[in-house]
Amino acid sequence: MPGVPDLERLAARTWRGLEEERHGDWLLRAGGGFSGRANSALVVGDPPSDLPTAVAAVTRWYAARGARPMAQVPSPGSEAADDAFAAAGWARGEDVLVLTASLGSWPEPSVPVELAPTPDEAWLRGYRYRGTPLPPVASAVLANADDPVFAAVRTAPGSAPTAAVARGVVVDGWLVVTAVTVDDAWRRRGLATAVMAALGSWARDRGGHSCLLQVSGDNAGALALYERLGFTEHHRYHYRLGPAPARSPT
Repeated sequence: MPGVPDLERLAARTWRGLEEERHGDWLLRAGGGFSGRANSALVVGDPPSDLPTAVAAVTRWYAARGARPMAQVPSPGSEAADDAFAAAGWARGEDVLVLTASLGSWPEPSVPVELAPTPDEAWLRGYRYRGTPLPPVASAVLANADDPVFAAVRTAPGSAPTAAVARGVVVDGWLVVTAVTVDDAWRRRGLATAVMAALGSWARDRGGHSCLLQVSGDNAGALALYERLGFTEHHRYHYRLGPAPARSPT
């Protein structure tokens, strides 16, 4: 099993910022404000300077783009960096669990699942990021990976509206799943399991052997689903939020 830094770097290849820059081993990412992963510094490995200086450099990088500085801090392994962000006054977010599972025993989809290389408008409407509609920049972030696939269960054969959606990317044998969303009117019908199963089958056809996904620690429904599919916790991460950028005088 890869370690925390390796899995975090692997996951970062599947959900990228629209602008990325290395700062030593750290990866600075900006993606128009859509999603924490595309708009935060991935803090794994060592920066090119002492930690207080690195925190200041991250702050300046995001401030230059008019964005609030953010850092994604995995644990175990980044405790010293986390302390440096805390010492600089960066607020701590909630824990996000990184789960992994083997693809070997997943079931076949119980309902038809469409797979497409790009998301159509119905898919984009079906993906509710943190319970809200997507901003315009989301399409660019979602497409910014090598060969992503977009899974959809339609509300009826041949119809446009989606009952469930998900996104997958395979990197180095790992299927990284994101954007799993089931419409409120279609919950408790096994559709989340169906899109996961379809992505698993697609990944196995491409040499995939394992799956990685991220889920909030308080999402009991999702955790129960993923436990049934054999997922276990590999590690966690949280975000550190720096000071909001100063407003220019009007």
